[in-house]
Amino acid sequence: MKVLKFGGSSVANSQSIQKVLEIVSETSKSNTTIVVVSAFGKTTDNLLKIANAAAQNSEYTSLLQETEAHHLTVIKELIPVAQQSEVISYVKRIFNHLETLFEGCNLLQELTPKTLATIVGFGELLSSFIIAKAAKGLGLSANYKDSRELIIANGSYQNATVNFEITNKNCNAYFTNSTEQITILPGFIASTLDGKTTTLGRGGSDYSAAIYAAALQADELQIWTDVSGMFTANPSIVKQAFPIPHISYKEAMELSHFGAKVLYPPTIQPVLEKQIPIIIKNTFSPTDIGTLITQKTEEKKPVKGITFIENIALLTLEGSGMVGIPGFSKRLFETLSVQNINVVLITQASSEHSICIGIYADDVAIAQQSINETFEVEINQHKVNAVLVESDLAILALVGDNMKNHQGLSGQMFSALGKNNVNIRAIAQGASEKNISAVVNKSDAKKALNTLHEAFFEEKIKQLNLFVTGVGNVGERFLAQIEQQASYLKEHLKLNIRVVGISNSRTMFFNEEGIDLSNWKDALANGNPTTLQTFFEKVSSLNLRNSVFVDNTANENVSKMYEHYLRKSIGVVTCNKIACASDFENYKTLKKVSRKYNAPFLFETNVGAGLPIIDTLKNLIASGDSVQKIQAVLSGSLNYVFNNFNENSTFHDVVKAAQNEGYTEPDPKIDLSGIDVARKILILARESGFELELSDIENDSFLPEKSLKTSNNDDFYASLTAFEKHFQNIYKAASDKNCKLKYVAEFVNGKAKVGLQEIPANHPFYNLEGSDNIVLFFTNRYPVQPLQIKGAGAGADVTASGIFADVIRIGNK
Repeated sequence: MKVLKFGGSSVANSQSIQKVLEIVSETSKSNTTIVVVSAFGKTTDNLLKIANAAAQNSEYTSLLQETEAHHLTVIKELIPVAQQSEVISYVKRIFNHLETLFEGCNLLQELTPKTLATIVGFGELLSSFIIAKAAKGLGLSANYKDSRELIIANGSYQNATVNFEITNKNCNAYFTNSTEQITILPGFIASTLDGKTTTLGRGGSDYSAAIYAAALQADELQIWTDVSGMFTANPSIVKQAFPIPHISYKEAMELSHFGAKVLYPPTIQPVLEKQIPIIIKNTFSPTDIGTLITQKTEEKKPVKGITFIENIALLTLEGSGMVGIPGFSKRLFETLSVQNINVVLITQASSEHSICIGIYADDVAIAQQSINETFEVEINQHKVNAVLVESDLAILALVGDNMKNHQGLSGQMFSALGKNNVNIRAIAQGASEKNISAVVNKSDAKKALNTLHEAFFEEKIKQLNLFVTGVGNVGERFLAQIEQQASYLKEHLKLNIRVVGISNSRTMFFNEEGIDLSNWKDALANGNPTTLQTFFEKVSSLNLRNSVFVDNTANENVSKMYEHYLRKSIGVVTCNKIACASDFENYKTLKKVSRKYNAPFLFETNVGAGLPIIDTLKNLIASGDSVQKIQAVLSGSLNYVFNNFNENSTFHDVVKAAQNEGYTEPDPKIDLSGIDVARKILILARESGFELELSDIENDSFLPEKSLKTSNNDDFYASLTAFEKHFQNIYKAASDKNCKLKYVAEFVNGKAKVGLQEIPANHPFYNLEGSDNIVLFFTNRYPVQPLQIKGAGAGADVTASGIFADVIRIGNK
């Protein structure tokens, strides 16, 4: 014998019911089959709405008519015409009865628990009768039976307690004499000893099925729903969640208690005692394996699932008057019990100075008032503080029978949450170690679930969520590199890098599942208007784990947003030098905020584009070395310019070529004025541990004053043409000495300067070709022969690869 239960989504309409009947027909070929059904989808909710509207003298007839019409439509689509009359007549009688009940609620302006139980129970009576007749219409050996004649419960009309002694006798007596292969029954409802309708609580259809399975010693209880089993996490929140193939009763109870809605928590108890297997199956994909629930499993994974409860509040009772005084806990929980308030979580410090409990948010007002009244004397005597309430919280729970046999799970859980700056308000773990619960802000629940699922289930593939501002030369190449390397990163580095948001100065586009990088230009062109603030607000509201803001601009206003991102625990990767070369206090603040909120702040491309200059310097300092002197050619654009400028070319044309090649900033004057190099040497000095401002950098500019004072690129290039003789004279002076012109940055004894220098043939800088950069670090460990870093230091591809490398550093952290 098998007991099959079908939920509201499985019997929502005639098409779904046809799938149900196919499953029932196949099962009944080799088994006596008991079928328990819920009300048609949303019927119970509609009946509740109608009842409340009637009691409040609001309009309710249209929803009642709509509900009736839906049932009649199902009949007409599901049952042969010749057999419809009896079913339609039954449905009409039920809705006439309902109409009478609603009219009574409206006249009395009252809705009692007894009346409500009667009203909501009609949903299952309707669905089970219609489905039973549809089964007969298909020629199946099927019979309908009213559960109220079998399941007897007490008079708690909305959450009745089953009398199993009488119920079991009734079930065995009826089914022993039943000759039908299939029996279809309504779930959720029962009756009292005097024949009054009562209900088994929301989700009670699962419970009804378990009652029948236990009473009849069924071989199996199947719960058919719209998902393929119990998942490792809520799949609507955690897209990577997957069905758990095998789970124990206790694990299932923990998961269902903490919000796994595919199974009503009391369902497990009756079948657990009889060791009857439960299978969770998908009505719409019946060949899927689903989830098997038994006493024990062979699966040795320590964590089976991660789940959560929303809309939780924490109540804390504390005070020195509680220490060493017996009875405080008893009085607290007794107070809540009297008010029928369910306690979801309990934690108490060993000092006995405080007790913290988690309850549902709907119960906060009455709980707060009741507790304060109970401890009024102690509060007035300042022995105990008035109860402290914290709202908008959620409880996360790791569940697994084998967790107790694995060390470090709590540490792994809290470490993963901490890295994403998820604040934990309270922690609870029983001695059985089947459940580790943590209370977090409700706004962090989604991020926390995804973070933990990644940590415990996703084979160590770490997901990074990028938000990219600036999609010009560098940004475009950066996105292309991510698209190109996506498969490699997943396979070899276990990194899943997704671009979730992109923006330029006009529009922004977001896709929480990841933007298709083969089509990002069209998506952005059709995006929404943006500002720096709206982009930040959208990124913050998504609150995704491992979020990284990537700045590919040279915009000062963008750099001013870094602190906002870091304070939201969103990492920042940037090629924009302005922030790190701004006031030292701002630079120091960014570093401090990065550490405080565990948000990486990486800017390797600020100096040397893709060269590992800053990273090398950090490693030197971290390992105890100290910098004595830095000499460097740090401008790829200026090196390109002076490597290509001679008596046969014009300075204007060479600079223009450098810009066209992507070596200069959009405003080439930033490069040629020396300010860009000054910023770079300033950043290196600061990373070496020195406190300098940009104004402390001596800048010996080779540009004429009039060129420096131009306000746009056209005027700047015109000035270069006008002063061509000036530039030729500089070149000739160096050439006559057999020297080459290099724009050099130096940092010695705490002082820095930048300027054009004539480099002799025996100098390391002399043969620096193209747009290459070179840095010489003279340190305590490298006092004579400096540590040298040399290579391509400019260009969109090189800069993009440096940004990409910083992103990968974050992923590998």
